[in-house]
Amino acid sequence: MVMGYCVKCRAMRELTDATQVTLKNGRPAIKGKCSVCGTTVYVIGKTL
Repeated sequence: MVMGYCVKCRAMRELTDATQVTLKNGRPAIKGKCSVCGTTVYVIGKTL
């Protein structure tokens, strides 16, 4: 279970379809979708 801050909901939400990505500057991040509204959420600096 990965948690991230959803800007649209303005709350911490569980992420669905969470995948590990690398940003352009080389930092690790997790990209997923908010389980409530479906907005794309990034959690920077974490790994799965």
